[in-house]
Amino acid sequence: MEGGQLFSWDALGTMAGASLLVYFVVQYTKGLIDRFALWLPTDVYAVVVAWIVLTLAQLAMGASNALDWRIYVLALANAFLVAAAAGQMQHKALKPPGNNNNKGVDK
Repeated sequence: MEGGQLFSWDALGTMAGASLLVYFVVQYTKGLIDRFALWLPTDVYAVVVAWIVLTLAQLAMGASNALDWRIYVLALANAFLVAAAAGQMQHKALKPPGNNNNKGVDK
């Protein structure tokens, strides 16, 4: 861990780091989004947040050309995976494995 930072640009470029940050950003801001953008579902909002995180991570890590469209398209493709992982974190936080309320669904 460089300089005592919890997140680094390299960490945000990984599935685990990006998913964790997206999970926290969405959890802390979805109330505002629900208030001002009723038309935007939380899962789509999570994809947008993931795309921004992944794009910024690629640019900060020295992507060769910021005008290269492939950076943005690949970040969008990965954003769906990151948002799904963040959604799974939310699901596990609300219904942890082994909880009797799950009725055997998440063992």
